[in-house]
Amino acid sequence: MSRSGKGARPAAAADRVKNALPPAENERGASAGGFEIRELRQLIRLVQRTGIGELELSSGDRAVRISAAPSGGGVWAAAPTHAVAAPAPAPAAAPAAPSEAASAAAPASNLKAITSPMVGTFYRAPAPDADPFAEVGDSVEVGQTVCIIEAMKLMNEIESDHKGRVVQILVENAQPVEFGQKLFLIEPA
Repeated sequence: MSRSGKGARPAAAADRVKNALPPAENERGASAGGFEIRELRQLIRLVQRTGIGELELSSGDRAVRISAAPSGGGVWAAAPTHAVAAPAPAPAAAPAAPSEAASAAAPASNLKAITSPMVGTFYRAPAPDADPFAEVGDSVEVGQTVCIIEAMKLMNEIESDHKGRVVQILVENAQPVEFGQKLFLIEPA
């Protein structure tokens, strides 16, 4: 098989798996962690053909994870393991926007937070071309809509549970948010 053009990617990815094995296991019909090299090559081709980002398989005490590298850099196959993988650590909270962080003039001890009641995508306005529900410096009332969180294609209006002045907006527009994440800081009136 030629290593130029479109045929190069599957062979190159399979060679990376093959070359990662000890020489004794590079032979035809050899296995790595319970998976045959032939099986691994087929899985790599499947990931490339379908365009999926990642494929993870486990059967009994054997597991393999194959993920496509970002920006078309080929496919990377993790070495098969016999151990159960630990869950990934939770992502760190996103830092506040610099322009909005500078506007926090009030002492932090008396500020109240409006938090996200769900996981979803944060939107400051009801439509892309509409004005935001609330800006830094605006006064808000209890029950006033301050943002929208989209979850599973449903737009959920989030209302303020504090009366006061918006001191800081902690989330950028169209950014994903987690349950309980702080969205706004309010200086009580």
